[in-house]
Amino acid sequence: MKLSHLLATLSICLTAHAPAALAAYPDKPIRLIVPWAAGGSTDALARAVAQRMSESMGQPVVVDNRAGAAGRIGAEAVAKATPDGYTLGVIELAHTVAPSVFRQMPYDLLRDFAPVSLLGESPLVLFANSTRYRTGEIQRFLTDARKNGMALQLATSGNGTISHLAAKMLEAQAGIPVDAVPYRGSAPALTDVSAQLVAGHFATLASGSSLLGGGKITALMVTGPARIPALPQVPTAAEAKLSGLQVSQWWALVAPARTPSAVVTRLGDEVRDALANPKTRARLDTQGIELKSSSSAQLAQRLREEAGRWSTLVKQAGIQPE
Repeated sequence: MKLSHLLATLSICLTAHAPAALAAYPDKPIRLIVPWAAGGSTDALARAVAQRMSESMGQPVVVDNRAGAAGRIGAEAVAKATPDGYTLGVIELAHTVAPSVFRQMPYDLLRDFAPVSLLGESPLVLFANSTRYRTGEIQRFLTDARKNGMALQLATSGNGTISHLAAKMLEAQAGIPVDAVPYRGSAPALTDVSAQLVAGHFATLASGSSLLGGGKITALMVTGPARIPALPQVPTAAEAKLSGLQVSQWWALVAPARTPSAVVTRLGDEVRDALANPKTRARLDTQGIELKSSSSAQLAQRLREEAGRWSTLVKQAGIQPE
């Protein structure tokens, strides 16, 4: 057979099989890796989206919590999975910070993932123990910290996470020494805030909603540009004269690099459908999460921009790589 005939035959075969393969996708359950413990905002968002995608795609989308190492364990599992569309992962702001705070990374953020879509954004809330502080009492919280004469113990979800960065930003803005205490996620961190084992923790409203609703913790301030409708009495950082403490969490869906582009496109369509679904929105709107989708290219650009931005901010905050 001539080379030209062989190439033509291969082209026909590939063209014939590609649509068939996509038409069959998915034909088994999909695993969605969440790099944090169950009970936090990332887990809540992932489960809401997974439920809708399961209904729409006709196959279970099973959430797999892989906590540890400030989100790197779960992200590594995604990066090293077979790129067939059956292993997905949620990444967030912390993953764009990690390359600046850890000398050795088990994956490359910009090389080892196929971006699918943005999922949403949310400002942070500074939570404290409800027996010591009432809603919005950020100034009394700061006054007590200054009087104490010791470093303010704030729980974080690990070095380089958004809660760690917010804690260091508070230290710089308020002029109060902060002792950042690492946890495996916001759920266990907030449990210890409720038990008064640590003074506070920056987390999303979704992470703190259960303990907040149960009266175990209270909200002191939010780090977004405006108050959260669900917390109308809680001032912004700017209102608390901490104008430089503006930071928001965001989440995105990714697949392993080299996942077929047709599968990535299909997944992006499913995410947009899930985020537009009234039941999904109703489930998440009360938790302060603004649902947002994006194209794969838009998410890729955001990852590049965020990695560059946080590289600069980490240096300015004086956080030393470990």
